[in-house]
Amino acid sequence: MAAGAPSSVTTATAGSASTRRPRPAWLPDALVVAGYVGLALLLTTGQWGHPGRLFHQAGDQVLFEWMLAHAARVVSEGGNPLYSTALNAPDGVNLMANTSVLGLGVPLAPVTLLFGSQVAFCVAVVCCLAGTATAWYALLRRRLVTARSAAAVGGLVCGFAPGMIAQAGAHLHMAAQFLVPAILALVFRPAPRPGEAWQRAVWRPGVGLGLLVVWQVFIGEETLVFLALAAGVFAVGYALADRAAARRHAPTLLGRLGVAAVVAAVPLAYPLWFQFHGPQHYDGMAFAAHGFQLDAASFTASARQTVFGDNWLPGLLSPNPTEENSFFGPGLLVLAVVIVIWLWRRPLVRALAGCGVVFALLSLGTELRIDSTATGIPGPYRLVAALPLLDLAVPARFALVCVPVLGVLVALSLDRARAAHCRTDPAPGLPVRLLWGGAVVAALLPLVPTPIRAIPVAPVPAFVADGRWRPLVPAGRTVVAVPPVTGAALSPVMLWSARTGLAFDAPGGYFIGPSGPDDPAARWGAPDRPTSVLLRRVAQTGAVPALTDADRRQAVEDLRHWRAALVVLGRLPHDEPVRRTVEALLGPGRQVDGAWVWDVRDRVG
Repeated sequence: MAAGAPSSVTTATAGSASTRRPRPAWLPDALVVAGYVGLALLLTTGQWGHPGRLFHQAGDQVLFEWMLAHAARVVSEGGNPLYSTALNAPDGVNLMANTSVLGLGVPLAPVTLLFGSQVAFCVAVVCCLAGTATAWYALLRRRLVTARSAAAVGGLVCGFAPGMIAQAGAHLHMAAQFLVPAILALVFRPAPRPGEAWQRAVWRPGVGLGLLVVWQVFIGEETLVFLALAAGVFAVGYALADRAAARRHAPTLLGRLGVAAVVAAVPLAYPLWFQFHGPQHYDGMAFAAHGFQLDAASFTASARQTVFGDNWLPGLLSPNPTEENSFFGPGLLVLAVVIVIWLWRRPLVRALAGCGVVFALLSLGTELRIDSTATGIPGPYRLVAALPLLDLAVPARFALVCVPVLGVLVALSLDRARAAHCRTDPAPGLPVRLLWGGAVVAALLPLVPTPIRAIPVAPVPAFVADGRWRPLVPAGRTVVAVPPVTGAALSPVMLWSARTGLAFDAPGGYFIGPSGPDDPAARWGAPDRPTSVLLRRVAQTGAVPALTDADRRQAVEDLRHWRAALVVLGRLPHDEPVRRTVEALLGPGRQVDGAWVWDVRDRVG
């Protein structure tokens, strides 16, 4: 009896184990995605619950908050999604020719309407970072690797590399790359099996690809251009590495691209016409795009928003904090070289390596710089700088293509190390998988991101936020914020407009438009009015100028041009000199709920 007891216990235990509910197959994937979302939330903690703070490139965040508010207004009230007179009144803004991110703003409209533009912007940042990581994880898991851990690390690199963090705090259109893996999955779909129907191999993927291209255009055309270039370079590299596979894939790939082009052309025809020929369209760029290039030393440096980064060195090696698109550190680059040598026999690896090198070189611009010193050596970008579309590209952003290249290489290496470990009976000592995993951790540790830096900003005056301006602003009239910003800078009125759901029309703003009615050359904001220049100078210097009757007449003329009803001064670093200047132009104002207000309806007529 006693001898049989262990058997009984074992049987009971086995029976208990057999009745235990199996773990859902989707749970590990859900945990990976939850980790990405948690990390993205952690990185945006500087703004959750802080309405008086913006990410460090404050003007860019205000721009995208306004775009999200515009999309929400279009969803809730209707109107033209491609154009608006709520900004730059009375002329308006061609939003299709700016980064309107309708592909993000429309899906996020419920969030914007319920919680406001700041919450919507933070949600968008989380979706961009976590969504990009998740999309790459899904592609790696389904197509390229067998180990979930390898796919998870690869997705982490693709979604949270320093370049992605730098862009996320300011440029939603560049950080939103969650459609890129899906587009690539359809473009480079496996060759059809013998006897597979043309409809299944070409038509359905082509239609899906065309629809994704349309969505990406309404998120960011620049990302789509880089994607098309990278896919082309990768395809050429793969064809050189495996010509037989290239010949096998080419017919269906070209067929899918042809179907996609037809599908995308129909819904994009009018928006693209509007972008290049509609009201307030422009030619060229408002800034010297070629000047935004990376220093060669930036590829081995640490970005400022990483655990080992600082504010000094990245400032010397990149155009600005939002363009720290390389900064991979020496460890990851050495690791990438080892991976390429190790897996060189795979055509995929050779094509990835070639694509990464090409775009890294292009990001160096027209002249090579090393440690912030010009070398006089021509950069490879000179070879393509005059080509259409590329003549308007920011060279520093070519390095963003290197991010998924490195992420995929890391995932492939981890998967190979795991497979090598499983095929062999490891001898005493550390197994291959553990050794290689340690090397990957050591290379990625310096890239661990820190929360996106936030800075304080003057809040929306209660007079504006609470709507006390409404009885004073008739239909067709505008609210003029002081100073009226018409260039690439933080625009108070644009922030007020976004946070109030575009409740009023306003002149000025931060956007790209034409230089004049008869001059389509691109410039930041609207052509300057004399009063704008005067008030901005006072706001910058704090010096009150001596004013003449001509200045006062000009101020009234400018207010008439803007169809102003109210002039409002919120909190500024030099708000007292600005107030005195406005009073010298328009007479005494009155202080109402955190703002100085001048009712100019009787003067404008």
